[in-house]
Amino acid sequence: MRALIHFWRINCILIIFFIFGGVILGRLIYLQIIHDDFYKALAEGQQEIVESVLGPRGDILFYDKGKLTILATNKNWFLCYANPAQIENIEETANVLKEVLQLPKEELLEKLKTPDRLFVVLKKKVTEEEAKELKKQNLKGIYLKQERYRFYPYGNLAADLLGFVDAEGKGKYGVEGYFDEILTGKEAWIKKDLGIFHFSKSEEDLFRGKDIILTIDKNIQLQAQNLLLKAKEELKIEGGQIIVAEPTSGKIVALADLVTYDPNNYSQIEDLSVFKNQAIQSLFEPGSMFKPITMAIALEESKITPKTEYVDEGYVEVGGRTIYNYKKRKWGRRTMTEVLKWSINTGAVFAESLIGDKVFLEYIKKLGFFEPTEVELEGEIFSLNPELQKGYKVNFATASFGQGIEMTPLNFVRGFCALANGGNVLKMHIVSEIRENGKIVKKIQPEIVRKNIFSKESLFQLTEMLVEVVEEGYGKKARIPGYWIAGKTGTSQIPYTALGITKRGYSEKTWQSFIGFFPAFDPKFLILVKLDNPNTSTAEYSAALIFRELAQYIINYYQIPPDYTPEQ
Repeated sequence: MRALIHFWRINCILIIFFIFGGVILGRLIYLQIIHDDFYKALAEGQQEIVESVLGPRGDILFYDKGKLTILATNKNWFLCYANPAQIENIEETANVLKEVLQLPKEELLEKLKTPDRLFVVLKKKVTEEEAKELKKQNLKGIYLKQERYRFYPYGNLAADLLGFVDAEGKGKYGVEGYFDEILTGKEAWIKKDLGIFHFSKSEEDLFRGKDIILTIDKNIQLQAQNLLLKAKEELKIEGGQIIVAEPTSGKIVALADLVTYDPNNYSQIEDLSVFKNQAIQSLFEPGSMFKPITMAIALEESKITPKTEYVDEGYVEVGGRTIYNYKKRKWGRRTMTEVLKWSINTGAVFAESLIGDKVFLEYIKKLGFFEPTEVELEGEIFSLNPELQKGYKVNFATASFGQGIEMTPLNFVRGFCALANGGNVLKMHIVSEIRENGKIVKKIQPEIVRKNIFSKESLFQLTEMLVEVVEEGYGKKARIPGYWIAGKTGTSQIPYTALGITKRGYSEKTWQSFIGFFPAFDPKFLILVKLDNPNTSTAEYSAALIFRELAQYIINYYQIPPDYTPEQ
C-alpha cells in the first residue's frame, strides 16, 4: 500500500512538471513566434525614444585677406555633473575634482554634500584633457555629458557687431540677434537610444542653420580696434568708434568700438551697457564734419561756388542768438573753400542762409539723417531731430555746422557716402551672402535708397574743396603724400543729456571726429573716426591722426596705387 502511494505521488509530480513545462513552452511560442513582431517593436520602443532636437546653429564668417574665416561657430564641450547620493567618499572625491577641474574645494564640497539631489552641475565647458583625466579617475557618482556651445575663436574681435548666443540658445544683439531665426538649426524629430544623443555628420548638414558671410575684413577690423585702444592709452578717450565703408557699395568693412567684451564669457559682464553697439545705438552731434553737407547743398542749389566770398566778423546774430567761431576768432573776407579749410562756423551759417531753411531741411531728410540705415544689426536707433524740425532759424543755423543735429555714427557715414559716390544714398549692409550647406541662397547686392541727390559737377567741386582741407587746412594731419584725400575734422561739445545728466545745454566735454574718403576722385574707402572726450583741444590733433594711420594701413593692405608722385 505504501509503495502504491509513493508511486502515485511521483507520477503526480511528473504530471504537474510536464503540464507546467507545456504552459511555459506554449507561452514562448505565443510570444516569440505567433506575436514576434509586436513584442519586438514593444521591446525596441523601451530602448528608443522620439525626441525633438535642433540642428547645429549656422556659422558666421568674415574675410581674412580674401579668404573666408570662421568668426562664430559651435563647439562640443563636456558638462561635468554629480549624483551626490552615489558618492562614497566626498572628501577624497572633492580633492580629485579640485585638481582636475581647477575648482575651489569649498565650492565642490558644498555641491557634493547634497545627498537628496540626483543631478548637480559641477562645471560647464570641460575640456577634452579634463574629461580624459576624469574618465581615468573613474570617480563613483561623477559623470560627463557632451553639450554644444557657441564658440567665438577670436574673442572680442568684432564682438560689438556679432552679439552672442545666450544659455537658452537664442541670439542676442548684433548679427546673432538680427539673424537668429536664419542661424538657428531646423527642428528634427529623431528616434534615438536612451542616453546621450549626437547628430551624425549627415544629419548635421541636413538640419543645421544657414551660414552668414559678413562684409567685415578681419585685419582692418583688428587694426581699427587696436587704434582705439591706443587712443585710450595716449589720448585718454572715454569711448570711441571707427567705421570703414565702401562708399560706392554700402559695404561695411570694419565697425569697431572701444568698449568691447568676449562673447565666450558674456555671462560674466555685469554692466549691460557693454553690449550696446555705439555705432548704431547712440546719438552724437557731428560738429564741423557736417559743414561739407551744407556746402554740397549750396553748390547743388547754385547758391555758391568754391570761390564765393563773404566777410566774417567772428560772430553772427540769428533769431536773437549770437553764434561765434571757435575761440571767437575773426577771419575777415574768406571764400567758401576757406570756410571748410579753416572750419569757420559763420561761413556755414552764411551758406545755409542762402539755401533757405525749407530747402536745407528737405536735403537733410533725403540724405537719410532722420531715419534708420536698416543695417543688418539688432537694436538700431535713429533721431527725428524734433527740435530742428520745429523750424526755429537758430536751430538751422547751428545745424549748418553740425551742432544741435544728432544721428548715429553709421547714419552719418551713410549720408557722407553720398558725397563720395556721386550723390546716391545707399543701404548700408554688413552681410554679403547667406549660405546653406555651402551653397549661396542669397547674395546681398548694393541697394540705392535715393539716387542723384547731388550732381557729379557739384560733388567734384566739393571734393576739390575737401582735398584743400587735408592738403593745407585743419585736416593736414590726415595727409598721406602721394594720395588725394577728401576729409573734414569735427569737434562738437557733448550735451549734458548725452552724458545722462538731466540738464539743458552743453558740457565742457567734446566729441572729436574725422571723416574722409580716398582716393578722393575715385573713392574706394570712407573712414569715420569718432572719439569721446580725448585730452586734446580739437580733432586736428586726435581723430585726424588716427584716420591717417588707418588709411595708410588700408592703402598698404590693398596696394592702392598713388595719385601722384610726391616731391622728394
